[in-house]
Amino acid sequence: MSKVNVLVVDDAPFIRDLVRKCLRNAFPGMVIEDAVNGRKAMAMLGKERFDLVLCDWEMPEMSGLELLTWCRQQPEYKDLQFIMVTSRGDKENVIQAIQAGVSDFVGKPFTNEQLLTKVKKSLTKLGKLDSLMASGQARVNSAFANDSLSALTGGRPETVKAPAAATAVPSPAAVAAKPLVSAPTPKSAAASAPSGRGQGQLRLSSGSQPCVIKALSLKEALLVVRRSATLPQVLEGAVLDLEQGENAEVARLNGYLHAIAALEPKPESDWLQLTFKFVDQDAQKLDYLSRLIARGTAQKHFTPGA
Repeated sequence: MSKVNVLVVDDAPFIRDLVRKCLRNAFPGMVIEDAVNGRKAMAMLGKERFDLVLCDWEMPEMSGLELLTWCRQQPEYKDLQFIMVTSRGDKENVIQAIQAGVSDFVGKPFTNEQLLTKVKKSLTKLGKLDSLMASGQARVNSAFANDSLSALTGGRPETVKAPAAATAVPSPAAVAAKPLVSAPTPKSAAASAPSGRGQGQLRLSSGSQPCVIKALSLKEALLVVRRSATLPQVLEGAVLDLEQGENAEVARLNGYLHAIAALEPKPESDWLQLTFKFVDQDAQKLDYLSRLIARGTAQKHFTPGA
């Protein structure tokens, strides 16, 4: 069986860990390397041959689009399978990536099944999927939340568990992080559009929903969302879309749900309070968050949870 070399490129360690864990569970014989940005990835691609690249779009030093453009200019990488793993799903961004020669897309947030479907498609194009399956090295793990847990804890027993119902008891960190600026009341949150000041859009693998920003720091956000049929899970990957300012700037912030609690102390509460931890290391996004905090979207002295 021929070896399959894969390069995972993302500035967020959390995302790199999730992708590596997913691929290793499904394809134990696969060789997986990683890079923190496009510049590091370009150096690795120049020294070693890779069959597949899974790459973020927004990264410091060199973006995923710039790395893709460089790859297509290299004779040895004109046919490289290049999958963009990105929160950029806008039509113009998709067209831009297709014109640059992208092989496929995986949207953030993603599940194991979604990621593996794209990887299998690429391995089929390479003619290497059948040999991996036939050798008994393809073991698909569909439990995204369990993979997230293992990636964070290194396989050690974890005391934080996903809530069985919306009335989950908040973590001490969530209780301690009391914002100085109150969120809009549930009624006003329901009546307002999610693009207004102090509001955003939370994208989970189960779908998107408006959210109210109760508090904000450079490390995390305290959000209020309406309870839905499918409850979010602790450690679930997500993307927070924020639109602010006169130019309607949009920041797509990658992260995971650190804590979930009922907003009101009653079992029939229609509102949940989520602690959303950021995982991006992109200086542009950190600058954007700083400007949001300075504008007063949320108070400046919000203490991040542990």
